[in-house]
Amino acid sequence: MAKVIMTADDSASVRQMVTFTLKQGGYEVVEAVDGKDALQKLAGTKVDMLITDLNMPNLDGIGLIKGARALPSCKFIPIVMLTTESQESKKQEGKAAGATGWIVKPFKPEQLMAVVKKVLG
Repeated sequence: MAKVIMTADDSASVRQMVTFTLKQGGYEVVEAVDGKDALQKLAGTKVDMLITDLNMPNLDGIGLIKGARALPSCKFIPIVMLTTESQESKKQEGKAAGATGWIVKPFKPEQLMAVVKKVLG
């Protein structure tokens, strides 16, 4: 059975690119338009990994990570931030919230796949 990865990003083009890349790699993808949408979907969907943007309306990536980590089904899944932010302070904030890794946009599909394979084993 294919592993399921959720991608949360308010940019439709980024979601499309991430979804396309992951599907090419044989993964199933659940898309969310922001952190709030992602949390609602996480409550009813088992995912193996979460890839989230940092800056989103309604609920940002840090809020989403904290919310996801509070769900028993998401306590130990890998969560990767995919964002234009590259400051060390933001990375520390992400790590403190429970992020597993960090990819800076714009990203290359092979870079995304390498991270996914590394964290999903």
